[in-house]
Amino acid sequence: MNATSLDSLREQVRGQIITPGDSDFDAARAVHNGMIDKRPAAVVRVSQVADVIACVNFARDNSLDLAIRGGGHSVPGFGTWDDALVIDFVNTSGIRVDPAARTARTEAGATWGDFNHATHAFGLATTGGIVGTTGVAGLTLGGGIGYLARKHGLSCDNLLSADVVTADGKFLTASERENEDLFWALRGGGGNFGVVTSLEFRLHPVDMVHAGIIIYPMEHAETVAKFYRDHIDSAPEELSAFLAFALGPPVPFLPEEWHGKPVVAVIGMWTGDQAEGPSRWKPFLDVAPVVGSMVGPMPYPALNQAFDPLVPKGLQGYWKADFLAELSDGAIAAHLEHGSKVPSVQSVVHVYPIDGAVHRVGSSETAFANRDMKFAPIVAGLWPDPADNEANIAWVKAYAAALRPYSAPGGYINFMDGDDLPRVAENYGPNYARLRDIKAKYDPQNLFHVNQNIAPA
Repeated sequence: MNATSLDSLREQVRGQIITPGDSDFDAARAVHNGMIDKRPAAVVRVSQVADVIACVNFARDNSLDLAIRGGGHSVPGFGTWDDALVIDFVNTSGIRVDPAARTARTEAGATWGDFNHATHAFGLATTGGIVGTTGVAGLTLGGGIGYLARKHGLSCDNLLSADVVTADGKFLTASERENEDLFWALRGGGGNFGVVTSLEFRLHPVDMVHAGIIIYPMEHAETVAKFYRDHIDSAPEELSAFLAFALGPPVPFLPEEWHGKPVVAVIGMWTGDQAEGPSRWKPFLDVAPVVGSMVGPMPYPALNQAFDPLVPKGLQGYWKADFLAELSDGAIAAHLEHGSKVPSVQSVVHVYPIDGAVHRVGSSETAFANRDMKFAPIVAGLWPDPADNEANIAWVKAYAAALRPYSAPGGYINFMDGDDLPRVAENYGPNYARLRDIKAKYDPQNLFHVNQNIAPA
């Protein structure tokens, strides 16, 4: 891209355009995963929808790759790309809450920390992620698994509408009443269909929760895992908890001798009557010896951001994921073998429950098709030193391979890495053909391909 053509873009946008010659280029091109080292042609920190339209038209007319960045948490680094034009929403994170209607509209650059801060002021929330720095838009477009999923469904199940700039530069609103096919595809289909500039969500009464972070020695992992599996299956949907394999984190409620030691944990919250909170966590406190715990009332945003200090921007990252119809004894055995070898305090393995409200949406009602799965495990390799890349990537791959015989064919696209692109069709299962048709309608030339890509039919 030459300077003359870039000057024409500068005349059309009000946001900042950062190019390789600028002093802040290295900061502008960086995403959350420190392993990603891409050099885009330009990063445009858009200020409004008009900037987005100009960027889409410019990339299309100049045959440029186009990367879209909300929170920048894409593990494959899809928020940046070599020689591409990057649309960066870092400066657009406004949120408007309507407490009477119990809805909120957010711009595409907001994180879940931003969103929860805005909605908590009214005692409201919707399903977000597990880490507060994750972008609202990216998580939602891929589905959106989080603490509130059992009670209130996925993030995409709570999406009421979205504003989208399509490949032809048109501005559309997608909802149950307008552009219904696009709305269907956005709820799980990722960033394949356009640039989402704002999202409107349904909110639920969620204020103080009774949180639980309970840590056990790894030697009791089998007992804990089997109890967790059986207990969560019959627990009220107000109890949302996931199983974790990790190294003991440096937190005040865990004795120092357990820092960096292999542990198993149960983490989550009770959103029902707060008086019931202690009794809801007592079975987890009694099932096996506990080396550290924090159980008690907490504002929902505080739990949603509790792990942010452990995952700062710049860590090396490599992830793998599948879905489980059941947390079988074989799957638990694989977790015991590889969960005891977690290589860094930042690396974690989480097994998220996706039953309850998630199952009350039909598999063909949204692009997210995996509505008969009970668990979504993630093997999230995160570590600070690039010298450890080879060994830690090998650990992630071996762990994922050990789980594969007990897993469904597809996986959760928000947890997929760059080498998982061949799995896109199986990730969407019976919805893939319809997604390809909608892709062909809204993006026939595949302008939006820097993602877990759905090829146009």
